[in-house]
Amino acid sequence: MTDALRPVPLTDGPVAIRGALELVATEAGVLPRRLPEWTIAQSDASMERQATSGSGVRLAFRSAATTLELDVLTTVPMMAENEPHPDDAGLFDITLDGVPGEPRRAPVGTVILLDDTMAERGRVPGRPSTVRFEGLPPGVKDVEIWLPQWVKTELVALRADAEVEPPAPTGHRTWLHHGSSISQCNEADSPLGVWPVIAARAAGVDPVNVGLSGNCYLDPFVARSIRDTPADLISLKLGINFTAKAAFVLRSLIPTIHGFLDTIREGHPDTPLLVVSPIACPALEQTPGPTLWRDDVLYATGDPATAATGALTLQTVRRELHRIVTQRAKQDPNIHYLDGLALVALDEADEYLAEGLHPSPTGYRVIGERFARLAFGAGGAFAG
Repeated sequence: MTDALRPVPLTDGPVAIRGALELVATEAGVLPRRLPEWTIAQSDASMERQATSGSGVRLAFRSAATTLELDVLTTVPMMAENEPHPDDAGLFDITLDGVPGEPRRAPVGTVILLDDTMAERGRVPGRPSTVRFEGLPPGVKDVEIWLPQWVKTELVALRADAEVEPPAPTGHRTWLHHGSSISQCNEADSPLGVWPVIAARAAGVDPVNVGLSGNCYLDPFVARSIRDTPADLISLKLGINFTAKAAFVLRSLIPTIHGFLDTIREGHPDTPLLVVSPIACPALEQTPGPTLWRDDVLYATGDPATAATGALTLQTVRRELHRIVTQRAKQDPNIHYLDGLALVALDEADEYLAEGLHPSPTGYRVIGERFARLAFGAGGAFAG
């Protein structure tokens, strides 16, 4: 620690932690959560890893500081067979009056060792480390420090070489988005490369990203979390996870979607609500799941003939989501539908999907830009 740097409280002080549904105290410091802590009892370890990753979460404050230090403890998942110790925990991004600055590499802290079923088989404890931003431009400015989107980050301490004040009110609408790994965006090149962040920055709204990698299953506790979270706009990108895992058949899917929407509407009866169907995924378009990976390529293992008797394909899911939204819109004029193929079409899969499922960093940028135009632009569900 440099003598010129002064400590800044992370809670009950000038720093706002945006994009988290809850903050909890830990032995190390403060943990931003993208689902409330009470959901742990109703979920599993995989969901918990995603709920504590930092996609869209950022520290916001106002300061003339030219040097900042943030002590953090990251928790990095890795496959147990991939030893030695990992050296990648993603990046921290910084924006100054909204303009991106130089990112900083996130230090590796605790390492969780996973087996091929993604169950935890051990962990290597880590210690807090310091992320330092220096050479920032002089003068008072609004600062946001964006956390790595795919790792858990406990905030331990913040220091600055000038007084820190609360951030200026943005005056922006709050947009809450829920989806799968394609919304958490682990493969994005930085926290600012997460597509809901790209779209939010383009549209001038404040994002809350509840994209949960591998865990968009219409869980009731997620619906209740969204119901109870203040938001001016809500979007739900649904379909890829439960289709890939063959988690529903058509008979069970339809009432589950309605129940998920009903719960959200209990807390947000008139909030603009946009339901987004899956982007292209060639393996699952006409063939049901479950899926498997072979030589880093996604394959669907179901029988295409069973789609006629209720097995789910992406074509079926898009059709049903469109039908459900159209039906509900007769009584709910603030619910809308967006076809995911308008974000990434089938004939673009080779260009924008790195392995047939997850977008590349370029693909995420394209999705963010297109979503901003389609949802927030003229005639979009979130226009105005």
